[in-house]
Amino acid sequence: MKADWESLGDPLAALRDGDPSVFETFVRSETPTFVGFFRRLGAAADEAEDLTQELFVRLVRGAPRYEPKDRLEAFCFRTARNVWIDDRRAKGVRRTVRATVDDDPLARVASEAPEPDVPAGDREEARLALGLLAELPDAQRLVFELGVLQEMPYAEIARTLDIPVGTVKSRMFHAVKRLRELLERPSRKGGGGSAASNRAANRAF
Repeated sequence: MKADWESLGDPLAALRDGDPSVFETFVRSETPTFVGFFRRLGAAADEAEDLTQELFVRLVRGAPRYEPKDRLEAFCFRTARNVWIDDRRAKGVRRTVRATVDDDPLARVASEAPEPDVPAGDREEARLALGLLAELPDAQRLVFELGVLQEMPYAEIARTLDIPVGTVKSRMFHAVKRLRELLERPSRKGGGGSAASNRAANRAF
């Protein structure tokens, strides 16, 4: 998210307690965050804006019952994920967003794998992969979005997506592997990948 809401104050708690001003600031600040989130999941521009509005509507409707058990970021992205799933189901789009450990054998052996080392200086290079995210399955795209772009730790991603930590690690592994392959493939002109792309593949990941 663009702002540190842990220090600025929880906008949903403020809304619940009768002060809408913090939530209004939250909406203005974070609209681009969630529009980008839905775009990277495959939504068209106008669709992403509609989904973002639906997200804020759900947050407002749920504010009277809101109890901050997790970080605000995790709560909002979990709600956004549910908005996306409901929209896909309503439109009859068959996409797999949730799988069990049994569906993903690598998750059982990846539980001790370290989180990806993404130095701050390389994070911009990692963003070169954004244009390739559409080629990933939804499940991998969600994990990459939350882990690399939103900088959530694996345990928080697991709570947000309601999946085991091992599955988060497995999906990140496969997402990074696929993106590295795409970044390293020869360009359409027949030459090798760009230096920046190779750095993104070999250093950021």
